[in-house]
Amino acid sequence: MIYKYMINFFNTILLLFSLVIVAQTKSEVYKITYDKFENGKKTDGNTTIYVYNQMVFLSKPTDKIQQYIDLKNNYNVSTIKNGNTVFKKITPFDSLPVPKKENDTRIILGYKCDHVSFSYFSNRIDIWFTENAAVKGTPNSNYLPNKNALVLEMVYNGNQTLTANSITKVKNYEPFINYDDKTAVVDKSEFEEILINSRYTKLLIFENENINFDPKSTIPNEKDLIADKVYHFSKGSVVLKKIKITPELKNSSAIFAKLTCKSNGDAYDRTGSVFIIPAKNNGDTTTLLDAYLHGLDKLPIYSDNQKNKYQGIIKEKGYLPAIEILRFFTPFGVNYFNDKRKINNYNWAKEVVYKEEVTSLIPVDEDEIWIGAFIGNYDAGGHTISLELDAYPLMNNEGKPNKKKYITPLFSTVNTMEMSGQNYGGLFANDTLKVNFEIKEDIQNLQLLYTTTGHGGWENGDEFVPRMNKIFVDGQEVFKIIPWRTDCATYRLSNPASGNFSDGLSSSDLSRSNWCPGTLTPPYIIPLTKLSKGNHTIEVVIEQGPNEGPSTNHWNVSGVLVGQLRN
Repeated sequence: MIYKYMINFFNTILLLFSLVIVAQTKSEVYKITYDKFENGKKTDGNTTIYVYNQMVFLSKPTDKIQQYIDLKNNYNVSTIKNGNTVFKKITPFDSLPVPKKENDTRIILGYKCDHVSFSYFSNRIDIWFTENAAVKGTPNSNYLPNKNALVLEMVYNGNQTLTANSITKVKNYEPFINYDDKTAVVDKSEFEEILINSRYTKLLIFENENINFDPKSTIPNEKDLIADKVYHFSKGSVVLKKIKITPELKNSSAIFAKLTCKSNGDAYDRTGSVFIIPAKNNGDTTTLLDAYLHGLDKLPIYSDNQKNKYQGIIKEKGYLPAIEILRFFTPFGVNYFNDKRKINNYNWAKEVVYKEEVTSLIPVDEDEIWIGAFIGNYDAGGHTISLELDAYPLMNNEGKPNKKKYITPLFSTVNTMEMSGQNYGGLFANDTLKVNFEIKEDIQNLQLLYTTTGHGGWENGDEFVPRMNKIFVDGQEVFKIIPWRTDCATYRLSNPASGNFSDGLSSSDLSRSNWCPGTLTPPYIIPLTKLSKGNHTIEVVIEQGPNEGPSTNHWNVSGVLVGQLRN
């Protein structure tokens, strides 16, 4: 009996094993290849999906985002690896966009295909599919008419098309699945955040650094300066850090500077600047760093027609001004004064975030640079800032090196050493600003990035009165504008400490000379493509008005030449 039982048991196991083999052989693998078309013209490359055991694999193992369709369990899976962790997003079929049935049909690869359309984020997607094929699936996991459909053509907004050109069986296919029970499951919004952050590199420069007025702050010894450490200068109103130019910065298609600012006690709108000081390659070039370390006497003097002295405002032999990459203005007390100035239906911002593309201004051909931030204030609490550089990678021309940048700062009257006695840029009341410079290389796309903001006075001061700005190169006018902002009221909720007037206006609402409390002032782009090698002169002319009472009218202007060196 025991022997008979063992024989029956062995036969049963053998039968089950045979059924498993049969089931595996019946689970065939299909490969569907789609041609790509743009505006009716076939483009290079194609899209391929694999269908195996009721799973549709839409990505290659090397793709950052892995996408799968589980036809058996009626959901899509997207995964992404961040560090050592794999994150998974699950999308049930019933949460996908709902198709609308259209009345036309067409024949694709011998199959009669029905037509449905989807509307998604203001885009129209047209799908032609069949339910008669042995294989099911779609090249886009968002657009599946039903789980029994094989999508053979997909059209985006009428001009981008994927059309199936073949359905073939393949052998020796090994499906790649990069998730298991240890995979972290996140919701759609979390997955989108991880996905977006994975696409670019964040280089943190400052994190919650205080910029304030601190007369007791000490100046570090020059020989003790090291990279990646934050230093405070000019009585606390400047933070400075030496950073290394990373491969991500060198090989980027775009670089953005992102600054976050909030009050730590200061109630007023203040001038702020983020700037770069090239690390010195030789000892015969003076920069702002020398002045921060050793005092204003290290800077060359520019004198106006009335012999007023301005320290370090123009490029000249042996001296380079800073490269300004952001001009920003702090709001009236955001964050610190939110609870102190409560107003019904005024939901104050917690902080202000400024973000601007600065690709042309970052000297990625250097090994190291100093990057600093300044806020002119006389408050012991001051402001708290964080700063990062976001480097976005090359896409269409991966592997192709960027052309070497040409970056030359010509002038800057932004007195980042204001708290150490550096003069305001008030010379335009009686003079112009002239800079002699030489172009030694062949430059493509030469431009002057000109940033200008007017300050000073009360009701009739240059902060509140439109004034003409003109730029001359070699005596020829190349640019003129009245820089003016009329949109300041847009940012009222970033200015809790702003005063309110009897006519209903807030002081932060008032129009100003090219700036508003809580905003950026981007540079004007002035093309100078006809400028050849040799010596040149640039002149800035501003119709600065007379001072009003004890308040001094002045203009913060900066100018940087940018372009690319010819090969």
